[in-house]
Amino acid sequence: MAVAAEDAPKDLPAPRVGVGVIVVRDGHVLVGERRGAHGAHTWAFPGGHLEHGESIEACAARELLEETGLVAARFTLGPYTNDVFADEQKHYVTLFAIAHGVVGEPAILEPEKCAGWSWCRWTELPSPRFAPLDALVRSGFVPDGVG
Repeated sequence: MAVAAEDAPKDLPAPRVGVGVIVVRDGHVLVGERRGAHGAHTWAFPGGHLEHGESIEACAARELLEETGLVAARFTLGPYTNDVFADEQKHYVTLFAIAHGVVGEPAILEPEKCAGWSWCRWTELPSPRFAPLDALVRSGFVPDGVG
């Protein structure tokens, strides 16, 4: 059910913009188990918050490097999701970027935020999934090159 802007609670924070990075290799996508308060123990792509003045591609490159040590040759923009985390009183619009030309293996560079990285087939993603990834799967989106 949609809520009109004038009917939205005034004491809740404004929506935030997240960027999720879809890394595809050999028919698999890279996912990690989240740690921390927001989405703990769910599986998600590398990613984070879009910073003021930052392009989506620059954010994707920064987050991918900070979280995994991986570098992409380029990014293309993908779909987005609109997720409300009612229990946490958070609202995120997540923009997905697809990383191309990524080589190497991911490292756990932020162990307080990620328990570990796994390469998974799109049809065999682990559960539970972080809300934006789950919404993306439910939308019917399938990244090119996955099995």
